[in-house]
Amino acid sequence: MFDLFSWQHILILLVVLLVVVGPKDLPRLMHMAGKWAAKARTMANEFRRSFDEMARQAELDELRKEIEDLKKNNPIAEVANSMSEVGAVMSAPAAMEAEAAPQGASAPVEGGIEPRSGEFAVTASAVPEQVNEPVKEPSVS
Repeated sequence: MFDLFSWQHILILLVVLLVVVGPKDLPRLMHMAGKWAAKARTMANEFRRSFDEMARQAELDELRKEIEDLKKNNPIAEVANSMSEVGAVMSAPAAMEAEAAPQGASAPVEGGIEPRSGEFAVTASAVPEQVNEPVKEPSVS
């Protein structure tokens, strides 16, 4: 705090003040100097707080701008769109195979439940057909 003055300079200054102001008014002068120092310190703290608030506000404005840019660009939506496009491309061969297969052979049974992962689908060819024709015995010739 007293880097500009050495202890010898401060002692000389106090002796001069004591001679010029006098011992009676020296405490009042020191009290006024303390008040001025307190005011100066308060003003410096207020300036520092306002400067910090301006810096925080600038950071918040920058963050808001970045958020708005992210909302406009929305990289997650772009990834989701590309994934849905990949899914559509991958499911296209399966749809073509389903259309090319015979209707009765591998078509799922109507009203059937979708198979879970690892299960086989029940198809019309797997369901036994009711035979109403009489059974013919083979003839021996």
